Amino acid sequence: MLVSITEIFCEIDDFCKQYFKEQQHKILPNPKRKRNRKARMHLSEIMTITILFHLSHYRTFKDFYHECVIRYWRSYFPTLVSYNRFVELQASVITVLAIYLLAKRGQETNLYYVDSSPIKVCHNRRIYKHKVFAGIAKRGKHSMGWFFGFKLHLVINHKGELMSFCFTKGNVDDRKVLYKLLKNLKGLMVGDKGYLSKEKSDYYAAKGLKLITRVRKNMKEKALTLFEKFFLSKRGIIETVIEQLKSICQIEHTRHRSPLNFICNLLSALAAYVLRPRKPSFKFNKLTTNKCVLMPS
Repeated sequence: MLVSITEIFCEIDDFCKQYFKEQQHKILPNPKRKRNRKARMHLSEIMTITILFHLSHYRTFKDFYHECVIRYWRSYFPTLVSYNRFVELQASVITVLAIYLLAKRGQETNLYYVDSSPIKVCHNRRIYKHKVFAGIAKRGKHSMGWFFGFKLHLVINHKGELMSFCFTKGNVDDRKVLYKLLKNLKGLMVGDKGYLSKEKSDYYAAKGLKLITRVRKNMKEKALTLFEKFFLSKRGIIETVIEQLKSICQIEHTRHRSPLNFICNLLSALAAYVLRPRKPSFKFNKLTTNKCVLMPS
């Protein structure tokens, strides 16, 4: 475990207490709920367990809950419920998880990367038999071919910290969600060729954000400063972040049985990444050997 269980729980519990203190008078009552009885486990405990799963080495949440949480961590969570009941409770923390991620937004460094990645929900041969996301997930195409599912859109700074995110259906153009991802950001933004758009570049340049990408073979090379060329060459950082989210935090698998639990899995994986002490990044001390490279103003 990269981070102490106690540290994670205390941080999340403090956040939940502050959140409910500020939002209690704003939450509308649920007319369909007959009783206002609280669940046996507190939301902070549920959030902690869902995040810890993505920081563990278990491949399935069921094995993690039975073999790790119930067997070894019962002293940390004395009010544990059964696995089936916990799966039902996961959907109740989606809103708090999303707000927690917004509260853990990274530092504004004026140096950012943007990228998207497909989230497959089933194999292409099983699309017509798939029922969990029927009518929700869509077919999309990326550099590795066609897929069925969703897209995760991310913006990070050069320190690897999460700045903003959203997920869409698989057939949504990456450029359509830029206005949500890049809101209030200024400085330098690097993306791949999927973000090529003179209209978008001029629009964000007027707002103080310069969007640069590599060009296609039939296009003229853009005039870039030495620093912009260096920063563009480090675009692999965000691809490393996405690879860690898929291989370590497991945001992509085909075992989902509920759209709500899919969202919970995705948000808790992002929260687990935010809590990781070491993130993919680069340091500017490597530039000291090249006196011609200057930071953008």
